[in-house]
This record gives sequence, C-alpha cells and structure tokens, in this order.
Amino acid sequence: MTSGVVLAVLGLYLTILLGIGLWSRKDGHDLEGYYVAGKRLPSWVIAFSSNATGESAWLLLGLTGMGYAIGVHAFWVILGEVLGVAAAWVFVARPFKEYTDRYRAITVPDYLTERFRDTSHAFRIVSAVILLSMVAAYTAAQLTASGKAFDSFLGTGYTAGVWIGLAIVLFYTTVGGFKAVAYSDFVQGILMLLCLIGLPIVAFPAAGGFSGVMNALGAIDPALLRPMGEFGVTAAGVASASGFVAIGFAFLGSPQLLTRFMAARDQKHIVDGGFWAVLCVIGFDVGAVFSGMAGRILFPGLIDPELVLPEMSAALFPAFFTGVFLVVVLAAIMSTVDSLLILASSAVVRDVWQKALGSTASERSLSLLGKGVTVVIGLVGLAAALTEVRMVFYFVLFAWSGIAAAFTPVVLCSLFWRRTTRAGALAGMVGGFLTTVVWVVLFKERFYDLYEMIPGFAAGFALCIGVSLIGEPDADAVAEFEDVRRTVGPVFSSSPPS
Repeated sequence: MTSGVVLAVLGLYLTILLGIGLWSRKDGHDLEGYYVAGKRLPSWVIAFSSNATGESAWLLLGLTGMGYAIGVHAFWVILGEVLGVAAAWVFVARPFKEYTDRYRAITVPDYLTERFRDTSHAFRIVSAVILLSMVAAYTAAQLTASGKAFDSFLGTGYTAGVWIGLAIVLFYTTVGGFKAVAYSDFVQGILMLLCLIGLPIVAFPAAGGFSGVMNALGAIDPALLRPMGEFGVTAAGVASASGFVAIGFAFLGSPQLLTRFMAARDQKHIVDGGFWAVLCVIGFDVGAVFSGMAGRILFPGLIDPELVLPEMSAALFPAFFTGVFLVVVLAAIMSTVDSLLILASSAVVRDVWQKALGSTASERSLSLLGKGVTVVIGLVGLAAALTEVRMVFYFVLFAWSGIAAAFTPVVLCSLFWRRTTRAGALAGMVGGFLTTVVWVVLFKERFYDLYEMIPGFAAGFALCIGVSLIGEPDADAVAEFEDVRRTVGPVFSSSPPS
C-alpha cells in the first residue's frame, strides 16, 4: 500500500496546500483579512468551500459507512442536506450578507451583538463558550478520521496519522488565514466531488451492476432496501428518518457556514454560488451512499464500515488513484478542521479579547494572536483524538448539532422575525445548546435515539420566540430590519430593487 506512487500523489497534494497558504499570507495581517479574507471571495469559492466544510470527514468515512450499514435508509440524509443547503443559499445568505456588511462584522457574534444592540457583550461570551467546547469535540472527530485514513492507506499507525493530519492543516491555516482555508477548501471540494462520482461508477459494475447490487443487498438483509430501514414504519423508524433529515438544517445557521456568506464579494456572487452549492451537495451525498451500498457487496463483513472507502479504492483502482482517494479523505478532514480552527480562534481573539475585554492591541498583533490561538485549539483537539478512537459519524453529529442548535434558531429569528428581542435570542441560544447536550446524556436512548438536533432546535425556537413575546424589540433594530428587507428584495433576485 505504501507505494512510491501513492506517496508521490500525497506529496503533490500537500505541496499545493502549502503553496495556497504561502500565496494567501499577505492577506492575513489584519483581523478582517485573517478571519473573512477581506470579504472578497468569488461565488465558486464560497460554494465549494461551504459544502466541503459542512460535509467533513463524515461524508467520506461516515456517510459511506452508513450506506454500507443501513442501505437506502441513508437517503434521508441526502434529502435533508439538499433541502438545508438550498434554503440556506436562497433565504438566509442575502439578508445575512446585507446585515454583516452594514455592521462590518467578521464573526457571527459580531452580527448578533449589533443586531440586538447588546452592549454587555453577552452574545460574545456565550458564543465563545459554546464554540470552544463544540469545536474541540468536532476537531477531535476529524483528527480521529485522519488517524484512521493514514493508518488504512499507508499503515502509519493511528497516532502518527492524527499527528500528520494536524501538522498539515495547522501550517496553511495559520500562515494563510481564511483565504487559504477557502481556496484550499475549493480544491478539496472539487476532488471530493470527482471521486464520489467516480467511485460508484466503477464499483457498481464490479459488484454486478445496479440490479445485481440491489438484489444482493436484499438477499443479505431486506431492510437494506427499505426507506425506513430495519425499523419499518414505526415510531423508531420515523424518529430515525426525521433525525437524518434534520442533519441538513444545520446549514441554515451554523457559524462555520455563515462565515462563507459574510466573506462573499457581493450579493450577486451569493446568488451565483447557490446554484453550484446545491449541485455539489447532491453529487457528494448520492455518491457516498451508493459507494457504501456497492461496498457492502464487494467487502462483506467489515468490522468498521467507515473504512469501506479506503478498502474499495485500494482494490478497484491502480496505485495512483489509491493515492488520490487518500488525498480526498484528507481533503474532507482538512476542509472542516481548518474552518473550525479559524472559527474558534475568532471567538477568542475578536469576540472576547478585542471586543468584550476591550484590547487596544494593533490589528497585526491581534492577527498574530489569532494564529497562536489556532495552534492551541488544534492541540486540544489532538489530545482528545488521541484519548479514544470514536465512530466518526456519530461524534461529528453531536458537535454539529450542538453548534447548530445554539445558533440556527436565533439566526433565523433575527433575519425573519422583527419581534425578536435580545433576551429572546440569548435564551434561545443557551437553551438550544443545553437541550442538545442534555438530550444526548439523559434522554436519547429512551426516545428511539431521536437525533439531538431536533429537540435542540425545538427548544431554541420555543425559548427565542416565547421570551421575545414577553418584551419589546429595540425600535431602531425593527426599523433596520424593515430597511434590510427592502434593500435585499425578492430572494431570487440578483440585485436589490430600485
């Protein structure tokens, strides 16, 4: 497996990433440059970057493993992600971009602080606590995938694989900042899409063709071909399908994805980017599930279903393409880790140190501090990844849902309901996050393993709306809300109304 060809492909890929980091470094000398690339990214970059970030290692290892383990039941994930991505680009992106440009915001807490006239910096402090805790878990899951990938492809051992993955991503992230992250994510997203389209095209004929795969899956277990899986149309089946659909709705308000809208060059680039983003996520998810289903026939009895993609790539392709698939797995990991590290770093440096604590340090000094914080957070994730090897798919979902439940209900209410108040938004943020964590710890096993994002969203919306109805919104915020709606105009328009 450790052939010179595979290593040469890996070396070429790493050289490209390092080159992107060095090319981007001139834009990372102030906070706006380091955290949102100076708000000058084109549509094609933000489209692929947002999807590559949202999908992460769980797409290449986790979702292919789901296709392997549960068959067509995994298509509920595809439905949720397509709906979530489309709704985010059509409804959320343009008003959010308009608000954040007005505020010159470079973080989501920047936006929430200005939108609700929060002089106490409560949004910044609460956001930092939530993001740091969840990003550590999320990063640990991605580094776990890195260890699995390097060990499976190159036999490095799990621990060495974790260290190698972190070292690579820390270099180009700290050197080039968000611009390097976005452009590297674009390259990684293209590679992920091509490989996830190509793998099932090769795997299905090898497994007996489409009808042969379906017949073989039915013979193994008829539940693999049922939309509701092993549960059938029962409370457990509905809970499982609903949870899979809910995964995609995090795209509507998770900060690591909203940052892409913030960094877009202008409104037209957001409209153009939405089309490519939806096509990209369809290719990603359908390819991953179909690959896993074909892999179930080609490699029955895998102890760890999340290793089906490395097994298939090594068996079905020459060494060069095995190297490409290793690169693709690393791309999925790095495209998320880099964004998470930047996100958590911005929470510490911009939201806490500069704004909440009132630091008067220069922009260059703050940028350097941001790079140092990025390294520290990466090392925390490393320590967690080395402690215990977890199933990537479900560990990622926990961290993904914790961030989404804290921010998505509040962001949606702030964009589309003028009556949202500061107290309501804070209650929704804290309540959504805590409900997600408590549900996993105390209740999930008792309620058919219902995905934690569903109760988290329910609590977030209920508290945000309920507490807001008790008070009155800021009059200036309401006037601004109406002005933003007039400026943005219809959601499908590429330019504001005259």
